[in-house]
Amino acid sequence: MKRISKIVRKTNETGIAVDLNVDGVGKRLINTPIGFLNHMLDLFAKQGLFDLNIKATGDMFIDEHHIVEDIGIVLGQAFYKAIGDKKGIGRYGFFILPMDESLATVAVDFSGRYTFTFNCDFNREKIGDLSTELIYDFWSGFAQNAKINLYIKVENGRNDHHKAEAIFKAAAKAVRMACEIDKRASLTVPSTKGAL
Repeated sequence: MKRISKIVRKTNETGIAVDLNVDGVGKRLINTPIGFLNHMLDLFAKQGLFDLNIKATGDMFIDEHHIVEDIGIVLGQAFYKAIGDKKGIGRYGFFILPMDESLATVAVDFSGRYTFTFNCDFNREKIGDLSTELIYDFWSGFAQNAKINLYIKVENGRNDHHKAEAIFKAAAKAVRMACEIDKRASLTVPSTKGAL
């Protein structure tokens, strides 16, 4: 069973294409006009061992909001499609990740329902060319379209680059854990409801 997906989304504001292999080895080709977001998505794929190809264009002459949020939306859709009926998955994933002086906790439930909690205070308006407030919008769009519960908390940190990196790396590890096939589950849906 190959858990792969390809999603293309075109609007008047952005054009986003995502190719995803959940059971990859961390191959990635990330091409967006936002350098710092490229860095974050690159390490997300590497740490999660997802094969990920993202190509994004958008109305950067306005600002980076539309393209950042839309990438989160399409990446969430790609995971939702690739995971399919969720038979055999672990469903839950969690990770506490130190990144130098920063510490991020991410927990996820592939429940079929959207809930999003984000607790992180940034000190700077931008990290490189990415507005820090858009990190919330990226992960909110991802969670809503993957139809998951996503909890993100950064408890410690001085450097905003480290905080953001801790979030993306911890999210990668938590999502990977939730998506992993549990051989003991015999490809059943991990819910007493029988469906997610």
